[in-house]
This record gives sequence, C-alpha cells and structure tokens, in this order.
Amino acid sequence: MMGGYNPTGTFPNNNNTNVKPLTVDKAKQAVEDYLQNLNNSDLELKEIMIFNNNAYARIVEKSTGIGAMELLVDPTTLSVFPEYGPNMMWNQKYGHMGGYGMMGGAGMMGGYYYNSSASSSQMTVTSEQALQLAQQYLDQQYPGYKTATDADPFYGYYTIDIMKDNQPAGMLSVNGYSGQIFLHTWHGTFIEMWE
Repeated sequence: MMGGYNPTGTFPNNNNTNVKPLTVDKAKQAVEDYLQNLNNSDLELKEIMIFNNNAYARIVEKSTGIGAMELLVDPTTLSVFPEYGPNMMWNQKYGHMGGYGMMGGAGMMGGYYYNSSASSSQMTVTSEQALQLAQQYLDQQYPGYKTATDADPFYGYYTIDIMKDNQPAGMLSVNGYSGQIFLHTWHGTFIEMWE
C-alpha cells in the first residue's frame, strides 16, 4: 500500500533554471482558453500554482466540486496539456487511460476520455487515509516535509501539496483504491499560487 513511484528524477531538485517562469495571469489565460475549447460549461479553474518549470492548474466540476483534471502550462510556449502520471493513469472520468474510460464506451473530449458514470464516492481510500499514507511516505523518503491539510479529490485518486517551512514545495498523488503514492517530480521550485 505504501509503494511510492518517483518517475523522473529526485524531488525536490528537478529545476530548470534556463526558463523564465510564467506569471499567474498568463497561466490563467492559457488555461481558460484551453477550457473554452473543451466546450464543457461544468469545468472551472480552481487553482494555479507557478513553479519554475511549469504552471500547474487544478480543474474542478462546478456541479460536484470534485477535481476533473490537472493541467500543466509550458512557460516558453504557453501550451496547455494534461499533467503526467495519475491525471492520465488513475483519472477514471477524464483521464487518457482512466480506469473505465477507454473500455467503457466513453467518448473523446478535447484529448480526454470522458466517462460520465465515474464516481469519486467509489474510492475505498478516504481523504484522511490518503493524507496519512502521504505523510508516512514523506517521513520515510523526505524527512522534514509535511502534507498540506487537504487532499484534493479527483476521480480515482487524491492530489496533495507537499509543504516545507509552511510553503508549498511540490505535490504527490495517492491512488483512491490501492493507496499507491506517486510523486510529481516535474514542477521544480514553487514560486506563487492563486486560488
């Protein structure tokens, strides 16, 4: 249950120092344009986090408050694209490989497979358990780092901010069924946040 996955490098030192980070306003505009092209009025931008490697955006459903998708914005091209890892692999409603999405007769929606029957209430790992598992992982792998107080629910998993000295330092996700930990190693150094 505690198995962690660290896909590309070592947290928290995956920094690209050759790129000028985005501003919140530029990232917001890029994400809003992307969402408009999806033509789904139930989706809204809830959070932007600016890191030196990219901007991260959390998109939620207005009707449920549940996370729909996680997006990244490239700081040099302003391209918006689905975040790697759990957003693609574990997202059962909007993910590319999302559990039931491809095999369940779901249609394609702007680069996402959409499964209207997915429900976050099916997850067997609670948000409290996800936070506990995440903290155990951090204690073992990155002593001194703490989880944020909230685990953001998505369809099939949770994403949790990692904190250091009361400031965001990165993110990880916890599978809502197995409890597997997936560390997001691609963001780099945190700069600022908008909610």
